[in-house]
Amino acid sequence: MDSSSLRGLLDEYAELEKQLADPSVHADQGRARKLGRRYAELTPVVRAIGELDGVRGDLAAAREMAEDPAFAAEAEELAERVPVLEARLTELLLPRDPYDGSDVVMEIKSGEGGEESALFAGDLLRMYLRYAERHGWKAEVLDSVDSDLGGFKDATVSIKSKGTDADGVWARLKFEGGVHRVQRVPATESQGRIHTSAAGVLIYPEPEEVEVEIDPNDLRIDVFRSSGPGGQSVNTTDSAVRITHLPTGIVVSCQNEKSQIQNRARALQVLQARLQASAEEEAAAKASDARRSQVRTVDRSERVRTYNFPENRISDHRVNYKAYNLDQVLDGDLDGVLDALRSADRDERLSAHSG
Repeated sequence: MDSSSLRGLLDEYAELEKQLADPSVHADQGRARKLGRRYAELTPVVRAIGELDGVRGDLAAAREMAEDPAFAAEAEELAERVPVLEARLTELLLPRDPYDGSDVVMEIKSGEGGEESALFAGDLLRMYLRYAERHGWKAEVLDSVDSDLGGFKDATVSIKSKGTDADGVWARLKFEGGVHRVQRVPATESQGRIHTSAAGVLIYPEPEEVEVEIDPNDLRIDVFRSSGPGGQSVNTTDSAVRITHLPTGIVVSCQNEKSQIQNRARALQVLQARLQASAEEEAAAKASDARRSQVRTVDRSERVRTYNFPENRISDHRVNYKAYNLDQVLDGDLDGVLDALRSADRDERLSAHSG
């Protein structure tokens, strides 16, 4: 990036600092959060620019006095630091995913394997809820369809970050979409044989400012009673809402809120996020393989990850990641595999940039 572009970033950072110091800005929490995230995003860039400028200045000064052996040695040391800092700055200036700071909506669906698949979908749901808890995020199950043995045929979860970090929930979980395969002895298996089944995960960012316009005539809205475990009614009124977007066939349900109005509003938010993600998916059909890895059918052959219980092993097939801490992963310790996925994505973007 040329010096004028870097100056533009420094000017933007100074302006953000000025705005965030204005109490009136914080009256609009949405705006303050957006500004805070951009400020957090630029902070490491500004620090890297400052450090690089400082080292370059020290290097020039040391070279002027290089006749003194001490300054000559210092110049040599500083000269070695410059390319390291330049590479760091280049990495920080790589184009970011515009949704890295966003909250997410996640859907977990059972697939092949009947009750065992539904039980595994329940394991995945608990894994993500525990991961969210570890990070201080707010996770909310918006809708779920239970299975007979305590698993889930389908669950929709909203996961929100409470902070203004540059990297939000999407930055950490965006590569979770796809088919997750499990290998274990099912609770329903009397012979002790290992079975393979699968569950699917769909994840999409929930934009703070939704850009998709929805025509009310394109919607079919049904109301029904919220149900708890085993199908029992937990509400005596028709407060749960199911919205069908007729042009696309997308169906969204919400039964978590107290009233029909709240459930309807929340379901519309989720539908807008789904339509936004769908529109961008079409526009970015040539995006990287990692971003296109989400699948709409839960087929065991199209897997992104395998959870092998007998060996306590987790394997992510996209980045050849393998670890033997499955019990800890299912308890929400996902950072190892998520870091491997993020690292591979960063390397791919750096390679594309240098190429």
